[in-house]
Amino acid sequence: MADDGDGKLRTEQGGGGGSGGSRPEETAAGNWLGGSGLDMLLSLAVLAIVALAAYRLYKRWGKRSGAGGAAQQSQADSLPRMKRRDFTLEQLREYDGARTPRILLAVNGKVFDVTKGSKFYGPEGPYGIFAGRDASRGLATFCLDKDALRDEYDDLSDLNAVQMESVREWEMQFKEKYDYVGRLLKPGEEPSEYTDEEDTKDHTKQE
Repeated sequence: MADDGDGKLRTEQGGGGGSGGSRPEETAAGNWLGGSGLDMLLSLAVLAIVALAAYRLYKRWGKRSGAGGAAQQSQADSLPRMKRRDFTLEQLREYDGARTPRILLAVNGKVFDVTKGSKFYGPEGPYGIFAGRDASRGLATFCLDKDALRDEYDDLSDLNAVQMESVREWEMQFKEKYDYVGRLLKPGEEPSEYTDEEDTKDHTKQE
């Protein structure tokens, strides 16, 4: 699954070395099943699933897009850049694209302004289920079912290694494409105070 097809998940391949005295077939098996070889297989599996989900969702979204989506995109483009702040889950839900044209979502504890991608994350978009929510679990499990998202704070502690790697890959992709506007607060956690200088500096880095 991907949002608009521009971003590509990237994986790093580690080189595998053979062991002295091993037969060629044993060396090949060792390279593929141990260490960096296994990591590469897992990464390729994640990438394949993401690509398949992206294709299916793009086909479904293409049938639903129209003039209404263009008008929503125009309204989103006119919004000023959001100042840096932190969000509770309740505050995040206000930015679902329905109550306000601005759309935010969280990935791995980071909140991103995805308003410029409203045709994907808006109420009629294929990923509209993530708007105003913590999308981490849905992205990790490639599930767009509302039941995949939790109403309370989700620490993701039950996700396996492949799913957590997928969450981190999505976080990197969102950092490259959208404005990072703050953190998703844990229950009882106090928000950070951001200065105008820090806010401007971070936005400049993203550009």
